[in-house]
Parts: sequence; structure tokens; C-alpha cells
Amino acid sequence: MTVDPDRVTIVRALLDHLGLTAADLTDTTSRAVPTIAEYLPRVEAAASPGTRHSYHSYWNRMATTLGDRRLDTVTASDIEALMRQATSGARSRRNSRHGRHAGEHFVAAARAFYTRAIADGYLSAVDSPAHRVRKPRRLPNTRRALTPKELEEINRAARSGGNDIVLDARLLRLHTETACRRGGALALRLIDLDPDHALIRLTEKGGTQRWQPITPMLAARLLEHAHARGAVAPTDKLLRYRNGQPASYRRYDLLWKRIGRQLPWVAAQGISTHWLRHTTLTWVERHFGYGVARAYAGHTDSRGPATTTYIKADLHAVATALAAMTGQPHPLAGGQDGQSLPTHQAREDGGRSHRPGTRR
Repeated sequence: MTVDPDRVTIVRALLDHLGLTAADLTDTTSRAVPTIAEYLPRVEAAASPGTRHSYHSYWNRMATTLGDRRLDTVTASDIEALMRQATSGARSRRNSRHGRHAGEHFVAAARAFYTRAIADGYLSAVDSPAHRVRKPRRLPNTRRALTPKELEEINRAARSGGNDIVLDARLLRLHTETACRRGGALALRLIDLDPDHALIRLTEKGGTQRWQPITPMLAARLLEHAHARGAVAPTDKLLRYRNGQPASYRRYDLLWKRIGRQLPWVAAQGISTHWLRHTTLTWVERHFGYGVARAYAGHTDSRGPATTTYIKADLHAVATALAAMTGQPHPLAGGQDGQSLPTHQAREDGGRSHRPGTRR
């Protein structure tokens, strides 16, 4: 039968006016598709705390701009337009890169939003508008390992002022010893500290957990800090403000702003807590090799050369690297096979400074 093109045009116009597609007429089993605003609470409820923290503002932007639109009516152009807005309106920060991170994070947030919708059966993977938008190309990372002199200046500046130099000292020491991420440090609970074996249990990206060696001195001071500030129950947070409330990401922002005011090069280069991770892992890799550095960092992904399957380092190897770096013995450290390894000296609330790469 010959189809009249004029009739097809009329039907398509009517369907557009009604907000329907041809698939809606044939699919009688599909559920009603919610709007962006209606679906957002379900996405947030299913997300991990870390994901909510990272994407909350971007999801709110989607709900504000596209809130009354059904999930299956949003287009790739809509998502890309919002990405451009996020890029152009990004707040200028110490480590700002002209909004590229904001644009990249918006696309990641939109993809996470639509991944949940796909899992719930509201649309198929090929219909996701967020997955059809290309992320801005990530620029080369400007972070590097700090020099011993730079690290000492940062620690000295942290101790020279502020309204809680004890907490600031604990944070810097913890990150320099363990190379952990901010989320891992803030998630620490009383039950995650094993002072007898000088270990902490870190929970980081993707909910991964690992036991990480720390110096016995730091273990004792973390326990003292937690108890002095009201931690009693096993699930109470370890790092706390003077008023007893758990420390938050805000503390890091205030700390680095304060250090940046005293050390202009810190503000100019956008030095942050993650630079401490680079510093420690670089030292470990240089002196103990890639396998130990990988374990020290808590990397568990299977990407990379097949050799990584055979060079896994255990907890004792990580403890040995920590002992060599800090110059403090660790109960789990193994023998050093006659090597004369460089160490850095420890400083926290007085004493000698913690400096990866410095020979004694």
C-alpha cells in the first residue's frame, strides 16, 4: 500500500504536539517515564556518599533547567548546553583550569544520572543523551612531588597559625604517611584504627578497603586526638574539630587557603592535599619500585601491563617502605636486605620534619 507523505507529516506533527513517539503507540507495557525533577531523589538515594558529594550541584543544575522534562525527551544538545554553562560559569579556584574540570564533571554527573535510569528500565543505553556527549579532553596533570624544602615550609606554615593547628598537623601527617585521599581520611572511624599493629583501615574510591601502615607515633596521637574530642563508640569518626564534630572537606579548603596566604608559591601553583599523595608515592616508587608504590597507593584496577599480576606487594612491603621513609620502626616491617635506604625525618607538633627523600 502506498503511504501518503502528507498524512505522515500530519501524524508526526500531531505526535510531536502530544509529546509522543511512534514507539509509545506500540509499547503497551512500558512504565510512565518520570521527569528529571521527579527522578532526582531516587538517583540521590541510590548514590554513594562520595558520589552525592561530587555530583549534587550538577544534578541540581539539571533539575533546575530540565526539571519538567521527561527523562526520554532530553537531548544530547540539552546536556551539552548545560556542560557549556558549567564550564563558563565555573568558580575560579587555586587549581582552576578555565572551567574544564567543571565541564568534565557535569558530563560525568549526567552520565551517572542516566546510568541509574537505564538500570531502572526507563530507557536503553543507546537512548541516553548524556552518553552521547563527549567529555572535554583532560589536560595533562600539573601535580608533582614536592621537594623536601617545600614540604617543610608547608608543615611550618600549618603550625604557625589557624584555629586548630592540632587537627591540621594530624591531617598533613596522615596524608604524607599514607598517601590517602581526603575521603579516605574523613571516613576513618575509631574502629578503623589498630594502634597495636599501627594500621588504619582506609575506605576510598568505589568503597574499596585496605589496611594501611602508619607509624606507631601517629597511631598513638590519632587515638589520643579522637578520645580527647569525644569519640567513644567504635563507629565514631576519628578526625574531629575541637567542638567534637567530625572534620569535613571544608577543613582542607581553609587549611590550604591559610597556607597559601603565608606561602605565595602554594597559592600560585594550586598546591593541595593530593600533592602530598604524589610526593609520598614518588618517593616509594623511586626507592622500592612500582609494585610497592602501587600497593601503597591502594590501586587495585586490572588495567595496565600483565606484569602487574606478578608484582603485587603485601602489607609487610608497604610497612617496610613506610619505616624507611619515616625513619621509625614499624611492627610489620620486614628486613631491608642490607640496603641503606634514605629516610625522611618526622615532625608533628614539634620535633623533626617529615621529608620524603631526605637522607639522615
